[in-house]
Amino acid sequence: MQQSVFIAITEHYLLYYMVLQFRPCVSWHVAMEAASLENLRVLYQSNDFIVVNKHWDIRIDSKMWYEKQTVQSQLRHRFPELADPETYYGFRFCHQLDFSTSGALCVALNRAAAGQAYRCFKDRLVTKAYLALVRGILERKRTTLDFAIGKNTSEGRTHMMCVEGTEGCENPKPCQTVLTVLEYGSYDGDPVTKVLLQPLTGRTHQLRVHCSAIGHPIVGDFTYSLRTDSAPYRMMLHAYLLDVPLEGEPIHVTAPDPFLPTLDTKWVPQHLVQSLEGALESLLESRGDQCDRENDLKTMGEPPGKDVSRASPLETEEQSVQCQQWLCEWALD
Repeated sequence: MQQSVFIAITEHYLLYYMVLQFRPCVSWHVAMEAASLENLRVLYQSNDFIVVNKHWDIRIDSKMWYEKQTVQSQLRHRFPELADPETYYGFRFCHQLDFSTSGALCVALNRAAAGQAYRCFKDRLVTKAYLALVRGILERKRTTLDFAIGKNTSEGRTHMMCVEGTEGCENPKPCQTVLTVLEYGSYDGDPVTKVLLQPLTGRTHQLRVHCSAIGHPIVGDFTYSLRTDSAPYRMMLHAYLLDVPLEGEPIHVTAPDPFLPTLDTKWVPQHLVQSLEGALESLLESRGDQCDRENDLKTMGEPPGKDVSRASPLETEEQSVQCQQWLCEWALD
């Protein structure tokens, strides 16, 4: 049985006609359906936080009058009683996801919760990992991408970021991403690699820029393929893991993998390098070892009895101002 579905590609504002194959006796989730007010997917909820599985190609919020469909509007539609009248938007987002990126997105439901989350992000205690399909075959199974990223000031590209050394690259800052190969295959007949990406820093468009910089742009990334990769129905980047070690309410959430052949038949896996579960376990173990080393360094030389396990770096005046603005609206990640 076949069902035709119209999909709105909103980053480059194209309509793309997809045909989904439905097979008997199989439970299908329509992964390629366009975002709507009703299809907000909640992964976690408490009195202080909600984590949603953000749809691809939808903005978190917008002040543009014509953009009525955002994650904010989805939240207001589903949880009108939880909107905070003290904020401009109604909900405080603990971090950002690009317009074209799907996956786990954390929302604080009150000022105190937002402040607690902000400290975790500021102190780099949060662990995030993304799934992606990238163009071509990556030979190295695990590598750390270390390219400083700055604002692109070149004419016609001011909406983009770029790596240091690029003409017009302004104010580049150090950025690191750990890339782990999961699987080799093809997408719509072209060779691609499925990878797990762990950003160690939080620069705008970091994962997209880093993948492009090594010659393996993310499948469907219209912007960083210089407007050439327009055929896929979405950009294949998904925030899979979000781990926020909040005191009293640690949040550990995964957003279901959307890059499966049962959900998109154009993705054809051919050779498994490492399971997602195994890669995630290694990532979390590595993160735990890093935190232990940092705590050991903090403890060395401290007076006996002084607890420095939760010590935070001194906050600058600029960071303090940023925090206050963030608490009023959302995180400036």
